[in-house]
Amino acid sequence: MDIFETDDNATPLTSEEKNGLKLKWITLRSELNEAEARNVAQAQIWLLSNKSKDIFSDTFLRDLHKKMFGDVWKWAGIYRISERNIGVAPYQIPTRLNQLFDDAKYWIEHGTYPNREIAVRIHHKLVQIHPFPNGNGRVSRLMADLVLEKLEGTKLYWGNANLANVSEVRDTYIAALRKADAGDYTDLLRFTEGKT
Repeated sequence: MDIFETDDNATPLTSEEKNGLKLKWITLRSELNEAEARNVAQAQIWLLSNKSKDIFSDTFLRDLHKKMFGDVWKWAGIYRISERNIGVAPYQIPTRLNQLFDDAKYWIEHGTYPNREIAVRIHHKLVQIHPFPNGNGRVSRLMADLVLEKLEGTKLYWGNANLANVSEVRDTYIAALRKADAGDYTDLLRFTEGKT
């Protein structure tokens, strides 16, 4: 089985991006998943010692992605340059991220939404922009958790499952994201509260 084979909801990598795999010994999808999970765990340790004041910046997002995937992928922390089945055109990524970060600061400063909804909206918008070749869901979920931790010291519930793997929980999550694409955040909020 191709270690890069994905389900219909995952973002496929280009040939060049596949060549960015640093760990050439990996031959199974399970090995790739395990290597990425170890790298994400290291990023979470890095976050404990790096309490950045401004998480709403292009630099922080790229650094976070690099910490999460840099041991596995050469392109970690670098915005994608190819079109995808999801996300904005590559040239729009920096502008759309800056708009999102400005919106997030405004939402927080003016109490536009409850804290949990602000975190969920940031997560959803990051997924919509899809700035990186891969790992967008994982970096977006971690960003949402960072936002909610800063606002009220809690994290969101993500289904108690690895959402990078195919599962019923992932299907529910993807359906909630698609509903949010149409402006209805009800299911995504319920999912992150563990009420699905």
